[in-house]
Amino acid sequence: MLTSCWEEHVSLRPYNTFGLEVRARYFARFASLDELRELLTRPETQAGPRLILGGGSNLLLTRDFGGVVLKNEIKELTISVENTAAHTARLRAGAGESWHGLVEFALENELSGLENLSLIPGTVGAAPLQNIGAYGAELRDTFVRLEAVEISSGALRVFDKEACGFGYRESVFKGPLKNQFVVTTVEFDLHRAGAGQRANVGYGALRDTLTELGYSPDAPSPRQVSEAVVRVRRSKLPDPAEIGNAGSFFKNPEIPAAQFAELKARFPNLPGYPAPSGGVKVPAGWLIEQAGFKGQRRGAGAGTHGVHERQALVLVNHGGATGAELWALAEEIIRVVGEQFGVKLQAEVNVL
Repeated sequence: MLTSCWEEHVSLRPYNTFGLEVRARYFARFASLDELRELLTRPETQAGPRLILGGGSNLLLTRDFGGVVLKNEIKELTISVENTAAHTARLRAGAGESWHGLVEFALENELSGLENLSLIPGTVGAAPLQNIGAYGAELRDTFVRLEAVEISSGALRVFDKEACGFGYRESVFKGPLKNQFVVTTVEFDLHRAGAGQRANVGYGALRDTLTELGYSPDAPSPRQVSEAVVRVRRSKLPDPAEIGNAGSFFKNPEIPAAQFAELKARFPNLPGYPAPSGGVKVPAGWLIEQAGFKGQRRGAGAGTHGVHERQALVLVNHGGATGAELWALAEEIIRVVGEQFGVKLQAEVNVL
């Protein structure tokens, strides 16, 4: 039995990158399928509410959590199913592994495909839930399948790419199947480095940074791309170890082409990027900065929370803020941007 790992009235401050002082009524960790299934059978877990916690890097807790928090610590990193003809290999990872640790493992084993997603905080299990993406790449580009346990029955189910219903920062696990499954393992098909696979360096800042690092932007290695991504991310996004944050708080909105043309006429400097749907993706950070929120501080004294001074997409806890205060600021940003630009922002961070 796992009664020794079952705790009550536990602070979640070490488990959320905003560094918010909230408490869980019940808290337990699991490192295997059997441990998870046992925890799911407890009456407290079945009664709900439940929160499956990975790295806590995409989460805003606005109050104490009155249910059960289960911390996913399933570990595994294995390479199998070598396809010599296609120069690919299958990489299988436990949901409790750190995402950047997975990227490093792939690079150390000369596998490419994840390097553009370097330094994204969080765990492997959380990555498919929102189809993480950065610098021209998304998780679904290399994703093969995942295994997940159904909370109500304890049954293990396999989801392929189609079943996951990936979209822009979306999956079926944020929609119809929200809070119904716990991801246990994720598998990727990655290319063998040097097997003729072209690097994904279409994102302008990556090419510039590769040049600054002394690498060729036309034929960089996966490791060199990763180094460039890490440098760009560190220059734009604050380290949660130094200041509480959850990375990009808002999604980049996608608007109809006609609406973008109207906005472009009013705001000539408005950036826009073609979306697969035929619409235009607009940088949320640009909208927020133009609305005057970049660098703002709120709260007592010098300010307990606000918008980061270098990246308007990032809300930060300077110290002493509550989740409710951060969410109130987010709602104000959504309202003002909507009034000024007619564009409705959506939170990328999960808000509880």
